[in-house]
Formats: sequence, structure tokens, C-alpha cells
Amino acid sequence: MLPVLPYMPQKNVIPNPVTSFTPNRYMPLLMPTDAVHPQASVIGNVIIGRDVNIAPFASVRGDEGTPIYIGQESNIQDGVVIHGLKNGRVKHDGQEYSVYIGKDTSLAHQSQVHGPAKIGDNVFVGMQAFVYKSEIGNNVVIEPAAKVIGVKVADNKFVPAGEVVKTQEQADKLPEITDDYVNKDMNHEVVEVNKELAYSYPANYYMTNFC
Repeated sequence: MLPVLPYMPQKNVIPNPVTSFTPNRYMPLLMPTDAVHPQASVIGNVIIGRDVNIAPFASVRGDEGTPIYIGQESNIQDGVVIHGLKNGRVKHDGQEYSVYIGKDTSLAHQSQVHGPAKIGDNVFVGMQAFVYKSEIGNNVVIEPAAKVIGVKVADNKFVPAGEVVKTQEQADKLPEITDDYVNKDMNHEVVEVNKELAYSYPANYYMTNFC
């Protein structure tokens, strides 16, 4: 295993601008075992747990709706956008967030999470999926190109590919994840791959950016 390097500043990890709705400047808070690709951007009031991999062209923008929280061992893949409205909030353990993303959760390529939004632990948000003004429970799969808008999705459900869920009645009728569901264990595999990438990438990022 490679040694864990201390977190070093990057040009693409920057504070938010001062505005009427965000009057204080915040630097993103990252852990030494996080990896932010040089072609990704993390801005402002963003709190990131350990072993998080943020891939090329991802945008985590805590300059309007804040704060944004990303839990440990989650991954933000290529082209993902995370942002929030200035007045929208969700609650987790008594704290308020614009966007809250739990641990061991995957946001796959080109997916979008726009706050106010809350996503639980061990969730897979598929390629080009969209979550807005919603709360997603634990152990949920949102299949590729699905859209979840303005609803609460219970634990252990899946949203079929391409489906648009925009009423609570639709959300309540979503299918349960069972042992024969084909994507039941997919998120675990994705998380394990990205944990290793988070551990392995930072040395290369530091050498290319700072040497």
C-alpha cells in the first residue's frame, strides 16, 4: 500500500465568493485520504469525510446552498454536479444542510444532486440520474437516467431506469430490493473500487500539481 500523504491545497479546491446569501468565505474541509482530481472542482462550504474519490469534471459547489456534506467512503464520479438552492435545507442528526450525502454512497457518471436534497448510506445513484428536493433512504438504488423530484424514497427501494418519480404516491409504490434484484450488490463493488482509487490517486495529483 502507498503511504497516506497529508492533504495538500489544490487550485481547484477554493473558497466561495462573498455574496448577500453567503456572507462568509469557507474553504472546503477535506481529509488526508480524499482524492480530488485536478479537473474536478470543490468550492466553498463543503465538508467531506475520509476516503472520498472525486473524479474528473465533477463539480461540488457550496457557493449558494450550504453546507454540502459528503460522507466517508462515498464517491463522486465523472461529470457529477452537486449544488443547492440558497433557501432550501434538509436535516440530519439535528444539523441543517443544503445537500447531505451519507457514507458508502456512489454518485455515478453525470448524475446530478440539487439541493435541498438528502441521500442516505449505501445508495447508488446511477449514470445521468437526477435527484432534486428529495430525501432518499438507506440502501437505495436509483438506476441510470431516473429522476426523483420532490419526494421521499424509503429504505431498500429501487427506482427503475428512466423512471420519473415526482409524486409521493409513485415513491411509495417503488419496488423493494430483494435477493434476486440484479443490482443488489453493485454499490458495494463500486464503493470498494473507489476507496482504492482515493487511496492511490493523491500521490499522483500532488506530484503533477505541486512538483
